[in-house]
Amino acid sequence: MRAVAPRAAALTTAFGSAVLAATLFSLPFPAHAANAPEQARPVIVVLGDSISAEYGLPRDTGWVALLRQRLTDEQIDYSVANASISGDTTSGGRARLPALLQRLKPSIVIVELGANDALRGVPLSTTEDNLRTIIEQAQQGHAKVVLVGMYVPPNYGPEYTQKFHGLYGELSKQLRVPLVPFLLAGIADKPEMFQADQIHPTQQAQPVLLNNVWPAVKPLLRTSSPH
Repeated sequence: MRAVAPRAAALTTAFGSAVLAATLFSLPFPAHAANAPEQARPVIVVLGDSISAEYGLPRDTGWVALLRQRLTDEQIDYSVANASISGDTTSGGRARLPALLQRLKPSIVIVELGANDALRGVPLSTTEDNLRTIIEQAQQGHAKVVLVGMYVPPNYGPEYTQKFHGLYGELSKQLRVPLVPFLLAGIADKPEMFQADQIHPTQQAQPVLLNNVWPAVKPLLRTSSPH
């Protein structure tokens, strides 16, 4: 797996600031998250944190909204439910998933979680166990899963950094799910692509995030309407 050369200062600020992390964890559930799509169409659920929850962006301008628009443009008949919450951890996603599976019965679940575990100092074994459970629960609910990987900055230490990113690849192989190696690939070393907090990508960066996710999602889609 190709290593992405991170911009240490920006990513250290992005993931290492306790003050910003505390703010991030306290953000409310967005009013439009996990809106129930039309039941007649297959559903994609995005289970993520602030990067997928449009933190600091105008509504419907994040990569998840762009995914919805791309499906429409390509006449692929899916609904997209954004079940992302700013500050969410793998534990939070694990707790929320069963209700989402029961209510939305998704065909695809995109899992974008883990960075906030690192901020909180959650043991890697816990993060891995939570992600494994999320994937397995989604699969048991007859959903295909896309796992979205993240990096942490070098100041966490090379061993932790390598193991953190590596757990995504291991889970992808073990559970046979497509992997997005790094959601922020292509922007991590570009400060102009981040908001003032140097944590959250700007609106201009969202198409890059979508293009990072799309190759893993597209092969899972039915390209014609099921009806």
